[in-house]
Amino acid sequence: LVLGLIILPGPRRTQMSCRRAVLALLPCTAALSLSMSIAQPSVAPAGTIGDESTEVPLLLRAARGETVERTPVWMMRQAGRHMQVYRDLVQKYPTFRERSEIAEASLEISLQPYKAYKTDGVILFSDILTPLPAMGVDFQISEAGGISIEPIRTREDFCRMTEAGPFEPERKCAFVGEVLTKLRAELQGTGATLLGFVGLPFTLGTYLIEGATGLKTGFAEMRALRERDPQLTHEILGLLADRIAQYAAYQVDAGAQVIQVFDSWAGHLPPDEFDEWAAPYQKRVVQAIKDARPEVPVIIYMAPDTYSKAGALIERLASSGVDVVSVDHTVEIDEARRRLDAAGYEHVGLQGNLDPAILRDGTPEEIVAKTQEILSKAGNTAHVMNLGHGIEATTPEPSAALFIQTVQEYEHA
Repeated sequence: LVLGLIILPGPRRTQMSCRRAVLALLPCTAALSLSMSIAQPSVAPAGTIGDESTEVPLLLRAARGETVERTPVWMMRQAGRHMQVYRDLVQKYPTFRERSEIAEASLEISLQPYKAYKTDGVILFSDILTPLPAMGVDFQISEAGGISIEPIRTREDFCRMTEAGPFEPERKCAFVGEVLTKLRAELQGTGATLLGFVGLPFTLGTYLIEGATGLKTGFAEMRALRERDPQLTHEILGLLADRIAQYAAYQVDAGAQVIQVFDSWAGHLPPDEFDEWAAPYQKRVVQAIKDARPEVPVIIYMAPDTYSKAGALIERLASSGVDVVSVDHTVEIDEARRRLDAAGYEHVGLQGNLDPAILRDGTPEEIVAKTQEILSKAGNTAHVMNLGHGIEATTPEPSAALFIQTVQEYEHA
């Protein structure tokens, strides 16, 4: 009788509680309002746009917290420099912004790892900085990855954003919507899930205030502005939060079925500073996405850094309101699960977390063994397999293929 139980659609917390209850019975087991900035959907909700079949893709089901027949898998930065087909395309599109902002190029690159590895997730080839010009802030990216932005460190500088006019991603980032719509059509009936992504306010704010990646200086300019003019810093982060939420909703309307949000540099903040400068804006963005597009799962990721290694801040990430926390490779996946459960976040799923260095340098035997270990520890409920960080540019393609194959062939006990 238990095995024939049907769990009807409902709030995600309720579904998770019901599933856990069933398993237990088995013998073997804003400040500013967003009402004007986030429009109502102009297309069908994610999961239904253009679908002729009602079957929900595997990764989307896992991100919603369901128990699945096998663990879905994709890789952060899966489209890019580790693939020869990508490096060949650089000759035709020599700059990163060309490759990410010319729709035909972004479309082709987004699909390259799917065509090579048959990943369960396909993510838009873009950058967290992509929407900045639509906010009045231009940027440059060198082929070596260097970022250059005219910094915003005074209220006069900030006027470049506040006086830039309304944020209209559908008009000023039309190439993003075009690529997502075409990707969704391309993936129709394949079982793959389409992911969009955005950067979160603290991380984006560091680029605006530093004028570059702040790693070399320990984010000195960001810290200086926080101390010199905390009100201005909060205003910058608040404006970013509202516009990023709008940008995420735009991606959903164009076809994205899952949104991953990145706060890559927030891990350099001690817990008390994290609680002031990162967490409130994470929650603001996630809540706005949930209010506008409640059917779409949200995944959060933060890179391992001074204060975030060993999963030190994962409970705080879970408190942002996301559906899934993507954990880095410095914490064991079962330890992450135990800690989230103990903190009352049983309903929050996990993504990750093979060390990308193992994928880059490991033998086939090492890659298979560690991948299977993670899968065994994570189980097949509310888990998406991934790396603990983006794939390294020097990773051999056969190693990436082996990783995907190992996950897709793994049978849970």
